[in-house]
Amino acid sequence: MSFVKFYNILPLILCLTLQPAIAQAGSEHEAEGEPKAESGAEPKPERDAKGTLSFVAENDLFGSSRDRHYTHGSKMSWLSPRNGAPEVAYDVAGFLPMFPEGGSLRVSYSAGQSIFTPDDIRDPSPPEDTRPYAGWLYAGVGIVSESDDQIDSLDLNIGMVGPASLAERTQKTWHEFIGSPEPLGWGTQIKNEPGILLTYERKWRSLIQFDEEDIGLLGLWPGLGIDVTPHIGGAVGNVLTYGAAGATLRFGEDLRNDLGGPQRIRPSLPGSAYFDPVDLLGWYLFAGAEGRVVARNIFLDGNTFEDSRDVDKEILVGDLQFGAAVIFPVARIAYTHIIRSKEFKSQDSIDQFGAISVSFRF
Repeated sequence: MSFVKFYNILPLILCLTLQPAIAQAGSEHEAEGEPKAESGAEPKPERDAKGTLSFVAENDLFGSSRDRHYTHGSKMSWLSPRNGAPEVAYDVAGFLPMFPEGGSLRVSYSAGQSIFTPDDIRDPSPPEDTRPYAGWLYAGVGIVSESDDQIDSLDLNIGMVGPASLAERTQKTWHEFIGSPEPLGWGTQIKNEPGILLTYERKWRSLIQFDEEDIGLLGLWPGLGIDVTPHIGGAVGNVLTYGAAGATLRFGEDLRNDLGGPQRIRPSLPGSAYFDPVDLLGWYLFAGAEGRVVARNIFLDGNTFEDSRDVDKEILVGDLQFGAAVIFPVARIAYTHIIRSKEFKSQDSIDQFGAISVSFRF
């Protein structure tokens, strides 16, 4: 099959990938029962009754007036109920040494698109030393393991980079709708290439935590908490290859009922679609930092097997972020502001952008 025509069947691939999630949602009201435990394995914890549907939109419109570099990302995902993962997920988790025994498993299904542009989108022939036009359209599946003191996640994304990502069509249609300048240089974008991205993350859940009693001693009102969650992770693939480490600080209510903060689009600080509200209204503020050692970034390095536009990337890249989340009985809404260090040598300044995420439990 021609790689150039891959995008013609991508909707079918997305449907097949997300089909288990749809089936999972339709079976939530079936009679409850303890999942069958594997021979010799610890019994699986009681299954949660609800899954989570999430939408994330990241755009430089939220963070600055400059339409450039990582200009837009969107992602839709479904996270299964606790221990709602298929048996193959338990087999994979049991095979991999980084997943602890006895953890609660969830499975996630996702689809998304990311768009990258140079500094001046009105230039039909951007300079060679500026970031290339590029897009990434993908579908993914992942496993999340939750135990008392840590959260492990493994995600596999497969898709297309280049014209088949439909990034040009998406940006031009959106700019026409909102009355922004038409991007003229998409004819110079990197070429079509199938992409694969395997990512792993570990978070030490609330490694440093001040509960309600501690907060009272600090002279603050009851019902609040403070926690710090460090993390490590990395990615391997022709799209991105990097190692990462960082931490997130949160202050607010019911922190233990949220797996570390709102969801983001990689590369980023880790978040989670999961939340479990216990009040009519909850909230928290958060701030975090992550450093990455980047070995490959196809959106800067260019195509793997063909000549294309490219720039010299920075090996060390850092993110700072801060924001707020509001939790309702069936939904969580969050905004994150991100400050990202220079990603390539000729970049004149840091980038800023914002992320809005909305999650629903049902």
